[in-house]
Amino acid sequence: MAYLFVNAARSAGTINKNIYGQFSEHLGRCIYGGIADQDGNLRAPVVEALKKLRIPVLRWPGGCFADTYHWQDGIGPRSERKTIINTNWGGVTENNAFGTHEFLELCEQLGCEAYLSGNVGSGTVQEFSDWVEYCNMAGVSPMADLRRQNGREKPFGVRYWGIGNEAWGCGGNMRAEYYADLCRQYSTYLRAYDEKLSPYKIASGANVDDYHWTRTVVERAGHVIDAVSLHYYTIPGPDWQHKGSATDFDRAEYYTTLHKTLRMEELVENHSRIIRRFAKGRPIGLCVDEWGTWYDVEPGTNPGFLYQQNSMRDALVAAVNLNIFNNHCDTVVMANIAQAVNVLQAMLLTEGDKVIMTPTYHVFAMYGAHQGARQLESYAQTRMLGQEGEQVPELHMSASEQEDGTVLVTVANLNESESVPVNCLLGDVTPAMVTASVLVGAPSAHNTFAQPQSVIPATLPVTCSETGFTAVLPPCSVAAFTVCQQ
Repeated sequence: MAYLFVNAARSAGTINKNIYGQFSEHLGRCIYGGIADQDGNLRAPVVEALKKLRIPVLRWPGGCFADTYHWQDGIGPRSERKTIINTNWGGVTENNAFGTHEFLELCEQLGCEAYLSGNVGSGTVQEFSDWVEYCNMAGVSPMADLRRQNGREKPFGVRYWGIGNEAWGCGGNMRAEYYADLCRQYSTYLRAYDEKLSPYKIASGANVDDYHWTRTVVERAGHVIDAVSLHYYTIPGPDWQHKGSATDFDRAEYYTTLHKTLRMEELVENHSRIIRRFAKGRPIGLCVDEWGTWYDVEPGTNPGFLYQQNSMRDALVAAVNLNIFNNHCDTVVMANIAQAVNVLQAMLLTEGDKVIMTPTYHVFAMYGAHQGARQLESYAQTRMLGQEGEQVPELHMSASEQEDGTVLVTVANLNESESVPVNCLLGDVTPAMVTASVLVGAPSAHNTFAQPQSVIPATLPVTCSETGFTAVLPPCSVAAFTVCQQ
């Protein structure tokens, strides 16, 4: 019997709903053939599936694509938009049919906030400033008038703005010191055009454990930003040329993957510590706006499209990372898994008109009630598993309390072969009823277009007591317990 402990008397704060954010880039079939057709029109089945996730914020247009993207190429009549080559991803033709208006229409249909990543790498301060004016200016101005000419009278009201992407790499191969100065300059001209809507400015942050980058940006530009980003991908293979298969892996690689994804906690804690130290009292958040698994592409697909399958192993990776972000909600203000459709650790995979929901999609749905809830201190008394040097805890969890008193406890059983009986003690919370759902399958189990429901949530038997509840977690599973208080 393993014990889970939830302490409702202690909390790190409110879990920012934006931790459950998504990312969409002009990469492979994420936009064309995924979210939209080749003419830029939204694809209804994809939009309907994404609506069910209650996505709070969606990042666009990149990624590396963002720092080659010139937003005015993607507005106006589609027949007059400039055609370019996507030099970052596959060298394919980009017709700019899906641009600012189409993306913001998507956000309105999803009921989510937009997070626009601006071009610092190959753009200009004026270009970025004009984009903010185009989206947010209500009065008379050149960019507001241009927006009206393109069919949109009222402002879009975009709050979240990324000042470049991966400036240390594909966004310009800059030094931290140089980028920090550019960040100060660009931030100056990202103005508020509505007294109720100030741009939330997110600086291009570190790659993995580049702590010098975070310190330099916060120390030199912290007074003009609201958050700094962090990118970390879980890659089980030994290098970028041999990242490993999404579905063909052994027990050792399974635990290597989980061990590597658990490093996210170390990175969040270390970068947060640096932010707090050098922010000079300013509340600067950490925005993990790219994360997830990254494997070798599926055999026979374009290597530049980053299309990969999505298994129960990915579901566990998602559960572990979301637990980490929940438990560090005092510093993590946003996270955006890469990516929403057909790319990397996707929520949805499409094939023509067919759409399937991945195991990762189901984890986001099961964790949805954490959004905006009060995080509760929690702890799993559990053993360690895996090979020497790459051990992982058998159980990994987080918990939260909603405004109506409902408590959500989410637990991942990382043991690939054994069930784990658990006894959850809820402290001062007295349960009246507990219900549970579980996502379970072999580590490599995944959904296909022939069998789209191989891995879907099911009801998990649970026994309620005066002090908490008991249940048996199947091997390789993610469980969500909903506790209604007396």
